[in-house]
This record gives sequence, C-alpha cells and structure tokens, in this order.
Amino acid sequence: MDVKIHSSWLNVLSTEFEKTYFQHLISFVKNEYMTRRCFPKGSQIFAAFDHCHFNDVKVVIIGQDPYHGFGQANGLCFSVNDGVPFPPSLINIFKEIETDLNQPFPRTGNLERWADQGVLLLNATLTVRESEAGSHQNQGWETFTDAVIQKISDEKENVVFLLWGGFAKKKGAKINRSKHHVLETGHPSPLSANRGLWFGNKHFSKTNDYLKSLGKQPIDW
Repeated sequence: MDVKIHSSWLNVLSTEFEKTYFQHLISFVKNEYMTRRCFPKGSQIFAAFDHCHFNDVKVVIIGQDPYHGFGQANGLCFSVNDGVPFPPSLINIFKEIETDLNQPFPRTGNLERWADQGVLLLNATLTVRESEAGSHQNQGWETFTDAVIQKISDEKENVVFLLWGGFAKKKGAKINRSKHHVLETGHPSPLSANRGLWFGNKHFSKTNDYLKSLGKQPIDW
C-alpha cells in the first residue's frame, strides 16, 4: 500500500514514513483491508490531510477511532458520509454550534466543509474493522498521529487545538501552549454531555474570536 497523502504533508512527515513502525503499520493495514471489511475506504484513510493541507491548518480537532458502522466513516473525525444519520456525538456538536453561533442544524454530517477551511479533523487511529471498535489500535497509528500533532506544534504558530474529553487532552499534552491556543472541554458523547461536561463550552465562537484577533478568516461552522 502506497501512502497517498497531499504533498504538503509529505514534506513534513517524510521521515515518519520511513520508520520501521510505519512500515509494519502499513503492512498490517494492507492485510486487514484485503482480508476484512474495514473503514474508511482506502482512498479516504488520509482524507483529513488531503482536505486540510499543512500550510492551511488553523484548527485541530482530535478524535479517537473512525466510526465502525457500514458507510459511516469518511476519514475525518466526528464526520460521516453524506446521507448517513448523525451519530450521537455529532448531534451534540451541532447542538452546541446551534446555541453558540445561532446557526441552524446542518443537513449533512459530512465535515469536509470544515476541513477545506483549515480544520484538521484528526483521529488518533485512522482505520478500523467493521463493527469492532478499537480493532486497529496499538498497531502504530497512535505513534504516527502523535508525530503529526508534534510537527504542527513545532513548525506552526497560533493554531487552535480543540481537545474534547480525556483522551484528546492526553493526546494533546505536548502541544506548546505558549505558541498555540488550546481549548479543553468534555467529550460531546451523550455520557459526557448529559453530565454537563459539553454544552455551553462555546468553543466554536471562541475559536473564531481568536482567529479574527489574528486577522485570519474565521471558520464557517
């Protein structure tokens, strides 16, 4: 399996692709896709990078695993393909946007529109077996995505990192907070949201206020 990823990221991550762990990871993923039904489809594994080029990254949202239901995952965290019912976490994300920005509920859960504006929608693990949550964890993806976060932290400035829930906060622990703007809150899952840990965080307006303070174009959420 060749790594098909946008050239802006190839320049930044080329040394990572040459490492032994990554070679083992690609062999594992290639075998899984040949022998099992896995998501997202192969051409979308690096969709987060293809839609949001390195030079354009303004915001990073960190997720955990792709959705493991048929036809859901499209390579962007929290996002689903057009026409797919919204998963519970995505519903809560849209509810927060609705109250924070007074925006109507969108008709699609496909977040490519965010990615194309400079929002890197990064899952910690980029692939999964159908109906088996976490099935591709601990194979090397986490090491790769840690390196991605580190590269952004080291080589860019004034990026907004949205860390939702304990997993994302741990994943983003090494972000240089003197160079970047880090916002933390609970996870948008019903378990967390219903305990009062998600709603009212205003991350979407806070992100746009920060971007505007830098003279950057805000995100059309």
